Amino acid sequence: MAKRVEINPYNPQPRLIRQVVDILRRGGVICYPTDTMYGVGCDILNQKAVKRVHQLKKRPKHKPFSFMCSSLKNISEYGHVSNTAYRLMRKNLPGPYTLVLPGTKMVPKIMLTKQKTVGIRVPDNPICLAIIEELGNPLLNTSAMSEDRVEPVIDSYDVDALFGKQVDLIVDGGEVFPDPSTVISLVTDQPEILRVGKGDITAFVE
Repeated sequence: MAKRVEINPYNPQPRLIRQVVDILRRGGVICYPTDTMYGVGCDILNQKAVKRVHQLKKRPKHKPFSFMCSSLKNISEYGHVSNTAYRLMRKNLPGPYTLVLPGTKMVPKIMLTKQKTVGIRVPDNPICLAIIEELGNPLLNTSAMSEDRVEPVIDSYDVDALFGKQVDLIVDGGEVFPDPSTVISLVTDQPEILRVGKGDITAFVE
């Protein structure tokens, strides 16, 4: 079974965050809490780890995952941000939104869509943000859910039952009741809502 570490969801302990990041730097795959649900992830710059997540989620290579950045400044390294996109992000991040942007050269090919776009989040979750900041690279983000499971995955024990044998570490950050992020395309100056989920969309459609 995967190693488990309990981290304070409001005030993450730096020593424990360093332990998580050490595993990520060695190409590890982890499960961790976000502001929308538990996720599975790895360092997006480690291609072997990204391929492991594709296998674990049974996802075809041509369907890339979204990833998480620690800040607006961090986003602009991996996505081309227009003035409109910047203004909307500044008002609404961190938050439960996945923003689709044209990818930059910094993004590994395996993380780009055919249209050369990326899905980026800045989660409103102290554990996530602490991990990404300590790692220094974005964190791949996909839901810690399985199509076979009917009941919602709300804590690290549910995650362990699903993925405990396939990941290197499970971060226990308490209960998170799953509610998918809202997905918004900011590829043009006219925001397009691709999926309505958690989070207020009025700021993006005004």
